[in-house]
Parts: sequence; C-alpha cells; structure tokens
Amino acid sequence: MLVDRVRAGDKQAFDMLVAKYQRRLMRLLSRIVHDPVEAEDVVQETFIKAYRALRHFRGDSAFYTWLYRIGINTAKNFLMTQGRRTPTTTETDAEHAEGFYDGDNLRDINTPESMLASKQIAQTVNAAMDALPLDLRTAIALREIEGLSYEEISDIMACPIGTVRSRIFRAREVIAEKLKPLLDMPVDKRW
Repeated sequence: MLVDRVRAGDKQAFDMLVAKYQRRLMRLLSRIVHDPVEAEDVVQETFIKAYRALRHFRGDSAFYTWLYRIGINTAKNFLMTQGRRTPTTTETDAEHAEGFYDGDNLRDINTPESMLASKQIAQTVNAAMDALPLDLRTAIALREIEGLSYEEISDIMACPIGTVRSRIFRAREVIAEKLKPLLDMPVDKRW
C-alpha cells in the first residue's frame, strides 16, 4: 500500500518506508561494510536508488526483499569502488577483544565469570561473522539476524535456495569452529 502511495506521488509514504526499514537495513549493511559512517552512506544511497527505481518494482517479491537486494548490491559496489575486499582470514581484531567488560549490564543472577564468558562468545561470533567471505556473511546475517526465510534470501541474493542453504551451512561451520575452543574450556579459564 505504501509503495502504491509513493508511486502516486506521496512523498510522506516513502518517508514511512524509510522509517520502517532503515534500522534493519543499517544492521545488515553494517555487517558488510563494517564502518558505521560508511554504512549510513550506503543505506542512504540504497534508499535513493530504491526511490528512483520504484516504478520498476513489480511486486513479485516483498518490498523489503527488493530493498535488501538493492542494499546488498550497493554495499558490494561501494566496497569495490573503495578497492576493498572482504577479509579472508578469521583472525580476531585485537581492538574488539579488549573492551569486554561492561559493569552496567551485570545482573544479580549472573556471576562476573558467566558475563565475561557470554561477552567472549559474542565477540567470537561477531569476529567470525565479520571474517566470513561476503556471500557467506550476507546469507547468515539475513537468516540469523534478520530472520528471513531461505526463499526470501534466495530472492535477495539472486541465487538458488540450495546455494543459500550451502552458504548458511558453511558460515555456521566456520562460526562453530571458532567457538569450539571457548565452549570446550571451563568458564573460569576463559579470561
């Protein structure tokens, strides 16, 4: 309904679409671009492209599927123009590993050790996801963070469902492999 209103010239309807999808798109594209300021620029460019191309939106898929595809392609193009490639190593960035303690988030039922372990697991998962090749990182983020179906991911990434399943499986394997040493270690030895 909002798309139809935008096509009819209602600019407020497009503002409503932006408000509805901006945070989700930012969360996804931040995983691809890595720099929050650059990700904001990519999100803005995505909405500009979507607005200009809205007359070509056929409605074969959901609007957000179409928008995410534009966003992912815009992020890929941005990385290419910056001469950057997605990282191929799974090394943890030392900067991210240092700031792990946040006392304000402690709750009475959690021990400092369990909170530290949770933070370390989260950091490990985030570092592993950030180090994945772009296609794997995009597929796992769309599935696990955005909660999209395999069919929706297939539409967004313009690839068969079998490829989506394979990418998600491989991404989960890499993340699990990085988590294994942490999960096999007693909580009090993880620091």
